[in-house]
Amino acid sequence: MKNNQRISIKKISTLFCVFGKKQSFFLAVFIVVLLIIFTCKYSTTSVYIAPDNFLKNNQGNVVLAVVDQKITPTETLPKPFVATHIVTPKPVKGIYMSACVAATPSFRAKLVKLINETELNAVIIDIKDYSGTLSFGIDDPLVKNIVGDGCKVADMRDFIQSLHKKNIYVIGRITVFQDPLYVKLYPKFAVKKSSATSVVWADYKGLNFIDVGAKDYWKYIVAISKASYKAGFDELNYDYIRFPSDGNMNDIYYPFSEMRITTNPEFGKAEVLKDFFAYLYDEMKDTKAILSADLFGMTMTNPDDLNIGQILEYAAPYFDYIAPMVYPSHYPSGFNGYQNVNDYPYEIVKYSMEEGVKRLVDMANSTTTPIGGRGKISKDQLRPWLQDNNYPVVYTPAMVRAQIKATYDAGLDSWMLWDAGNTYTHAALEMAE
Repeated sequence: MKNNQRISIKKISTLFCVFGKKQSFFLAVFIVVLLIIFTCKYSTTSVYIAPDNFLKNNQGNVVLAVVDQKITPTETLPKPFVATHIVTPKPVKGIYMSACVAATPSFRAKLVKLINETELNAVIIDIKDYSGTLSFGIDDPLVKNIVGDGCKVADMRDFIQSLHKKNIYVIGRITVFQDPLYVKLYPKFAVKKSSATSVVWADYKGLNFIDVGAKDYWKYIVAISKASYKAGFDELNYDYIRFPSDGNMNDIYYPFSEMRITTNPEFGKAEVLKDFFAYLYDEMKDTKAILSADLFGMTMTNPDDLNIGQILEYAAPYFDYIAPMVYPSHYPSGFNGYQNVNDYPYEIVKYSMEEGVKRLVDMANSTTTPIGGRGKISKDQLRPWLQDNNYPVVYTPAMVRAQIKATYDAGLDSWMLWDAGNTYTHAALEMAE
């Protein structure tokens, strides 16, 4: 008999029922032994005789043992997911992609096509959005039960892998201290009202913030960060790393930071935020993740913390890249003498980035400034967010290109375009070579 043949023993029910007691017993044992030997010799299956599988005749005599054949599985288990990563391009030229767009194959395909056809080489995708929703599943005790109602990308890991195959650098955006979802689940960590310290504070849009000094929340951000790097994100971009600003600032209370702010009104917020930067850096340095920080555009020109805790020199030692949001529409009327700031996209971006470059060069050349963190400072850490949206005026290809040129003229080579609607100005981009 060939080796690949199998013996179907289960079809046999009873044999030799007419034999006597002794004959039936010995004959049954003899048959079982022969079957076991025969099966072991010619089959790749294992043999198992269960106690209740002995067949008996109507006198109660054992006449046959029914043999169960257990097939040894030959299929291999799927291999565990192993993320790929690519090196940071020099320079980086990226566009923002919301989680909702990333979750829509037809829409995201248009943006990937735009990247392939133009000078673009990077994409920034939401990991945690303004609502606190995580865009993909994370199996970590600190994270996995926090879901949210926002958009989710079911195939995020596979999507990232597909981008890497096209040599597209993938940056994950994490909205940090603005987190209405986490506040709803854990209100004790939230910024409160000073007039009623048990009541959660909200900005003018109704959005809630976590107190920057709530260190237990820092662990949550680190857990998201490490899981995101393992999912394939090459760089982690931290947005809303600040104290709140757009609300009733006369009725606000910080349950975890209040003491430090009260005792140091000028730099208390900045010191608390700097502690978070240092913690994040220390916790992530065992990975190879690149870290970047979004700062208000005016952190390039203002020496103070803008009442939100952001100071360029406090952030630079702990991040690989600093991404100032130098959107002309976000500057106040009269900034640097420009009454209508929307008419001066080139001038505002160039002035802001030149000032930022000067400050980092001074910091790098200083012998007294404590560096810490990364251990080195460079103007090339600056990679601005530029405006490509129609707020409050329609942005033409010339206006988008003017901001890119301003970045280059300030001595920098990298930039990222922001449009919450994810519709970018193709005509403002150079074609791929």
